[in-house]
Order: sequence, then structure tokens, then C-alpha cells
Amino acid sequence: MRIISGKFKGRRFYPPADNWPTRPTTDYAKEGLFNILQNQLDFEDIKVLDLSGGTGNHSYEFISRGCTDVTYVDKFPACVNFVKKTAETLHVTSELQIVRADVFKYIQSCVTRYDYIFAGPPYALPTIDQIPTLIFDKGLLNPGGWLVLEHNPNHSFKNHPFYSQERHYGKTIFSIFEQPPVDDDQI
Repeated sequence: MRIISGKFKGRRFYPPADNWPTRPTTDYAKEGLFNILQNQLDFEDIKVLDLSGGTGNHSYEFISRGCTDVTYVDKFPACVNFVKKTAETLHVTSELQIVRADVFKYIQSCVTRYDYIFAGPPYALPTIDQIPTLIFDKGLLNPGGWLVLEHNPNHSFKNHPFYSQERHYGKTIFSIFEQPPVDDDQI
């Protein structure tokens, strides 16, 4: 796992791989996604939610690029402990809120709105298709906010009402959903 850009650029981390329930996003796919995001988001001014955060790969990348408000959620104790230790090593504990919880329970109880949500659940998760609808039904995105869901070719979200686009990086697909911005004429 490598941080691609920002103040921690080039920094590598080696999470224990044995029996971990994670599938870290490849550097190739993450770099492609962040090339898109850097033209869409002001990293220093956004609130980020990293669902099924695993190794914390996306959380560290956002913090490295200047984001100061990142919430990481994962239910697996080994993942959460690894992220806590890494946050301490990077001295970013004030920028990273770490929550050990089931993602679906977190979504249901969450009262915070975010500018960007990344969801990287296990590809085989039987309820992966519910994630976008749950997030939009709960109103977790600010107007103009983005949800990016990482999945494999076994899933398609093109018919979702908030679907915007998708990007392919090998067998990794990022489906991008957008909360419509507020129409100035209606204010």
C-alpha cells in the first residue's frame, strides 16, 4: 500500500495480510480515481466518509492531500487497530475519526452529511447493491457531493437514479453517484 500524493507521498505501509478480510484498492486504480477527484474536489475543505475502510488506504490519501475531516468505518478489529496505529505513526489522529462498526448500522444511525463518501466493501458482500440507495435515502451527502462505490464487473449501478459515471481499472470498477447541487433559482 502506497500513498500516491501529498505530504505523505511515497510512504508505504504493510498491513498484515494473513487472514485479513480486506482487498486493498490497487495503487493503479486508486491513482486513476484520485486523478478524477483532484479536478472535482477541494481536498482541504471537504468532509470525507470512508466506508468498509479496511487498511485505511483512502483515508490516508485524503489526509495526505490536505483533508482534515475524515471518518473511517470498518467492523473488523484487526483493521481498526492497524488504522489506529498508522494514524499515530503519521500523527494524523486529529484529522481521522476511527469508528469500529458495521457499515449498514453506521449508515442507519449517521446524522452527519459528507461531501465525499467512498465505499469499498468486499466484492462478494450480498448487500453491496443496497449501499447507494441507503446513503441517498438517509441523506448523507451534501448537495453536489459524490459517492464512489468500488465493485467488480458482477454489479452494475447504471440504473440508479443518482448514478453519474463509472471508471474501469482492470476488474476494479468505481461507480460514481452525485447528490444534485442546490439550484440557485430555488433558493
